[in-house]
Amino acid sequence: MPLTPVRIGEAFGPAPQYRSYLYVYLALTIVIFVLPWLVPAILAAPVVVAAVTGVPILAGVLFTLYWIPLYYRSISYRLTVTEITWQRGVWFRQTGIVPYNRITNVDIAQGPLMRFFSFSALRVQTAGYSAQARAEIVLNGIEDAGDLQEKIMGFVRRGGPVAVEGKPEAPPAAADAVVEELRAIRRLLEGRVEK
Repeated sequence: MPLTPVRIGEAFGPAPQYRSYLYVYLALTIVIFVLPWLVPAILAAPVVVAAVTGVPILAGVLFTLYWIPLYYRSISYRLTVTEITWQRGVWFRQTGIVPYNRITNVDIAQGPLMRFFSFSALRVQTAGYSAQARAEIVLNGIEDAGDLQEKIMGFVRRGGPVAVEGKPEAPPAAADAVVEELRAIRRLLEGRVEK
């Protein structure tokens, strides 16, 4: 299946295999963390205790199976000429905007399960979060992560990050206005000291 290129101004979502990845992740979580203690507990316990233990877990699994496609459809990303916008969430919506001039780094992350499903995650770090271990936003389910990373960094290079000293440079008229304002403040302060 050919990759659909990301177009500026158009919303795009994660790759279809991201939904399958979420289902497999749920299955692995159940097999590794739930079944090893649940099966012996149900087999060794009386029927009432087994039902009280097993029914809520089964309800949680069924709820998660219902929730995964809703969550997948709620994820939306958009690149504009000035920023990246994103939104996600089924019941509690989260949205965000990351201007290119705040971006300091864009990393590609791909675990073994992501590699199996042929997609990656892009971790966008900004000037405010670059010293921390977490990213400002994570774009999950990206098929051609290298192309999207280069597209984002192209916008960053054109504008220059705010975190880099001297970028973006103030226009000369604005710099002159700031210097003149500082001189006026200095004159006022010197006048107060003399009194």
